[in-house]
Amino acid sequence: MGLEKLLDAIAEQGWYVWDDFLTPDQVSRLRFCAPKSWQRARVGRQDEAQHISQIRSDKIQWLKESMGQPIQDYLDQMEQIRQQVNQHFFLGLFEYEAHFAKYEVGDFYKKHLDAFRGNENRKLTTVFYMNPHWCAADGGELKLYDLNDQWIETIAPTSGRLVVFLSERFPHEVLPTQAERISIAGWFRTNGVTENRLDIAR
Repeated sequence: MGLEKLLDAIAEQGWYVWDDFLTPDQVSRLRFCAPKSWQRARVGRQDEAQHISQIRSDKIQWLKESMGQPIQDYLDQMEQIRQQVNQHFFLGLFEYEAHFAKYEVGDFYKKHLDAFRGNENRKLTTVFYMNPHWCAADGGELKLYDLNDQWIETIAPTSGRLVVFLSERFPHEVLPTQAERISIAGWFRTNGVTENRLDIAR
């Protein structure tokens, strides 16, 4: 039922909020797989990526199947979404890349698009939240905008919630957080060719 609602919402408005995508127990086991070491997030892609703390201050770690069975289960669910979206919208989604993201107190991510200029193969963005007992005072909301810079929605990082939106259509930002905030950010990508080689994500 949730997947049908996702497909309908993507067709109608280009974004969807799926509450209770995972059960509290599944969320707990997935969060337990979060890494002990983190790297500062960068802005841009591959050789052009830079650390720019004025734009984003979160820390990340890319997902790997070797991190545990809950990670594999999550990636299997993303694969189901990829197949269904391809079947309904013919987007040619080729693969899924994702990382854990940790926002500590005061961290933020300024408004941006997930599709990189000149290399727009990220087509569908996902954000999954793992923050039990989150409240309004904790901040850290995701704000979605349209391409005319008009605000659309403010979404709290509630535990078990999955947000999905078209990467090229919705600029977004993460407001400063007042408590540690853990999520998994991911992108379904088409396959591109960069400098005569296939652009395949890690």
